[in-house]
Amino acid sequence: QVQVVESGGGLAQAGGSLRLSCVASGRFFSDYTMGWYRQAPGKQRDWVARVTSSGIANYEDSVKGRFTISRDNAKNTVYLQMNSLKPEDTAVYYCNTGPAHIWSWGQGTQVTVSS
Repeated sequence: QVQVVESGGGLAQAGGSLRLSCVASGRFFSDYTMGWYRQAPGKQRDWVARVTSSGIANYEDSVKGRFTISRDNAKNTVYLQMNSLKPEDTAVYYCNTGPAHIWSWGQGTQVTVSS
């Protein structure tokens, strides 16, 4: 069973930046579309961004132009560069395959944006 470990979250001020990382165990990472998801308090987990095995990226409307997803297949790692952060970006961020999340969820990494 593939395991993922997310890191890089923290506290940021509005307008600031954070870079999240997600390392996946196991083989064939490069074959999968990978996605970032987030769950704010009291809300369901929602998709944020995804990147195909060939590097084509898609974003949820609220993060377009602010977030950038990328991957390093040699390191089994997917990244999320978050710029121009807003308080509404506050959530626990998770990575998984996309668009269907077929791996077990990791612990996530908390992102808190203060106004």
